[in-house]
Amino acid sequence: MEAKRKRRLKAKAHALKPVVLLGQRGLTDAVLAEIDHALRAHELIKVRVNADDHKARQDMVRIICERLNAEAVQILGHIVTLYRKNPAAT
Repeated sequence: MEAKRKRRLKAKAHALKPVVLLGQRGLTDAVLAEIDHALRAHELIKVRVNADDHKARQDMVRIICERLNAEAVQILGHIVTLYRKNPAAT
């Protein structure tokens, strides 16, 4: 993703609240389905990843992006901003 687009998405996401929370059970198929649904509806979302280990959070974000064909716009602490273009929205 180009830097200019990433800056615009970060600015747009600033006011968003996390719509999906990854809890104790981690990254399940149900959580992936919920993230997929939210991305289809909104294109730009925030997800709270409640993993204590930084590497575990990074791995979860990588898996989400790979499986759902999404891009991580920003990761701040436990909050990740995800973007996936919705072709039906254009």
